Amino acid sequence: MTDQGRTPRGWKESQLAQMVFVRLREFVREPEAFFWVFVFPILLAGGLGIAFRNKPAEIVHVAVVEAPPALRATLTTATQLLAGNSGIDVQTMTVDSAALALRTGTVALIAVRGVDGSIEYRYDPAREESRTARLVFDNALQRAMGRTDASAPSDKLVTEKGARYIDFLIPGLLGMNLLGSGVWGLGFALVDLRRKKLLKRLVATPMSRSQFLASFMISRLVLLCIEVTALVGFGVLVFGVPLRGPLWVLALIAVIGSLCFSGLGLMISSRVKTMEGASGLMNAAMLPMWVLSGVFFASSNFPAAMQPIVKALPLTAVNDALRANMLQGASIGGVLPQLAVIGIWTVLCFTIALRFFDWK
Repeated sequence: MTDQGRTPRGWKESQLAQMVFVRLREFVREPEAFFWVFVFPILLAGGLGIAFRNKPAEIVHVAVVEAPPALRATLTTATQLLAGNSGIDVQTMTVDSAALALRTGTVALIAVRGVDGSIEYRYDPAREESRTARLVFDNALQRAMGRTDASAPSDKLVTEKGARYIDFLIPGLLGMNLLGSGVWGLGFALVDLRRKKLLKRLVATPMSRSQFLASFMISRLVLLCIEVTALVGFGVLVFGVPLRGPLWVLALIAVIGSLCFSGLGLMISSRVKTMEGASGLMNAAMLPMWVLSGVFFASSNFPAAMQPIVKALPLTAVNDALRANMLQGASIGGVLPQLAVIGIWTVLCFTIALRFFDWK
């Protein structure tokens, strides 16, 4: 202590460093937290990346109902034209067997030709393979009946990184991981300290409240570097996920997103006294964002009336910014709208949390 009864500045800085090390040690000593923050996202990315990898086109099965002898020649010609299409398999069936095959999903399309020469297609319009089979088979059938094409098209197959499901998935998993580690990592730790009456004791020490909360934030930033490097590095090395934008912009998005979600965790845990109550509030806050914010599928799938709400969610902004940077090569100017949304949520969460935080 100095003559004025104040704590030396160097001692305070050392105290803050010790609190940061305490937070990191607490995390390392919790195997569950380590698994959910580092191991689970990589396992999920690996499993979904393998399940939804680029695969050859699936064979679509078409059933042709037996036609009268005089009309079989046209169907035979159409079948021969389709012989070179490895994605279509044509089978001749009776009416009953074809109906059973369609009902059980064995075939995607039934082609029936009546005595008068008319063609009837039977299929489920909700099945994408059925719509595709209808177009391909009808084209071959029309050509067999004498239609000629004005020009002979050619195919050029293009496979571009960035359009695959794994490319879409990795930024979404990164955003989800930032949300979970920020809310759970900060929220549960504070509620546990309050439940054990340790917050009241820490307030009575010479350590300031700002230093106490800063230790959580600094430890989160240290772990953030490992989180981002592990998940993004896994995606790049194993699946070749592109990193087209500046890496410093990616790091900035991750840092601001982590601060935002840490503020959300601080706000949720500001007055909760039980772990059960904290768990319920955290799940209530995170579950809608897991569903709406485009983690596993595009948020644009939701109706237009919901889009203003979806776009206003912080996780949506983080995911959109990460995908714009990683897949589209966006620099800082391209993600400013998303960063603005994240920034508003950060200020709002920290303001409410610090205003109502219960230190007892």
